[in-house]
Amino acid sequence: MPIDQALEIAESKNLDLVKIAPKGNPPVCKIMDYGKYRFELAKKEKEARKNQKVIDIKEIRLSPTIEDHDFKTKTNSAIKFLKAGDKVKVTVRFRGREVNHANIGEELLERFCEAVSEYGARENKPKLEGRNMTMLIAPKNS
Repeated sequence: MPIDQALEIAESKNLDLVKIAPKGNPPVCKIMDYGKYRFELAKKEKEARKNQKVIDIKEIRLSPTIEDHDFKTKTNSAIKFLKAGDKVKVTVRFRGREVNHANIGEELLERFCEAVSEYGARENKPKLEGRNMTMLIAPKNS
């Protein structure tokens, strides 16, 4: 229908004429309350932002000479973080000449990964950066 006729119908109903597909041949228009439409779009966008989960990275620090009880405590806190949906960065800090025995730190990180394997999966292999060896564990989607 001609634009003049569509505008007349829209004005008689106290609504707006909105172009949906302006590049179409002929252009497609819709009669609606544009202010209400924009309000509903903003409302949907706000709801989507509210339901969004922000993933944090929590860090757990270990030493190569950690005892069993301390290790269990650290794994329990990592499990708590993974259950909450956060990623866990596990760091082994080497002091002095401990850095010469990087294989001990790698074994410790592997053991840590096995201890939390029910709740999270390893994202990358352990890598040595200076005096720290790090590994990232992501939560499993259940």
